[in-house]
Formats: sequence, structure tokens, C-alpha cells
Amino acid sequence: MASLLNPYLSFDGNARQALEFYKEVFGGLLRLNTYGDFGRPGTDNADKIMHGMLTSAAGFTLMGADMPPGMTYVPGNNFAVSVSGEDEPELRGYWEKLSGGGSVAVPLEKQMWGDVFGMCTDRFGIPWMVNINQPAD
Repeated sequence: MASLLNPYLSFDGNARQALEFYKEVFGGLLRLNTYGDFGRPGTDNADKIMHGMLTSAAGFTLMGADMPPGMTYVPGNNFAVSVSGEDEPELRGYWEKLSGGGSVAVPLEKQMWGDVFGMCTDRFGIPWMVNINQPAD
């Protein structure tokens, strides 16, 4: 699978409604995972979207989520550019270049869903997410 570059949108608690709306607009397959799906059941945000991905027949990919706990939604911080795929050396190279001279919010390391993931802001102030897909066991 080739690496993908796509927008990643953040929402203030209404990611499910927004992503369902975009599905109505663009069609395609919408996959949603909540914080509760990944070990946070019974919390205030258990039903909020931790990760959503819409893939359209036209080839569009749009990702989004509700702001993570502890992060404040402020218009202007509600997007990032996501780079994802399976080519670990290629994606680690992107990470090193993007994070160099910038700031790292989440180190590039294995996450609870099994992939290697990191978040950084480059030296120009653009937020990036890098996800290295891991083979399913």
C-alpha cells in the first residue's frame, strides 16, 4: 500500500455528526472508533470519536476526531495533515524531517491501537500526524 496524505479535522464533541454529514456529501465508507473502544469505557468521553475515516469511491480520504481529553478546541487548531502507510523507513524519514526544528506533541511510538503514531508541529506551524500501520496479528 502506498503512503497517504490527507487532511485530519478535529471537532468540539460533534465529530460523529460532522463525519456522517461528510459521508452524505461524498458517499463512501465511514469507519468510526470511540474512546470507549480503546480502553476508556465509563469516562465522560467514551462515546466521543477517537478516530474516524471516510473513504469515498472518488478516492477522497478524510479523517477526523473529537479533541482528545486535555486539549482545548480553539478554531485554528482543528486540523492537521495526516501521513500514513506501511513503509516504516519512508514514514520515519518524513517524521524526522517534519519534526526537526519543530515541536513534538506525541512521540512517534507504538500506541494502544497497535500502530506506531506521532504528532508534531513543523517549524512553519503546520500540525502533522504520522501513522505507521502495523500488520494485524
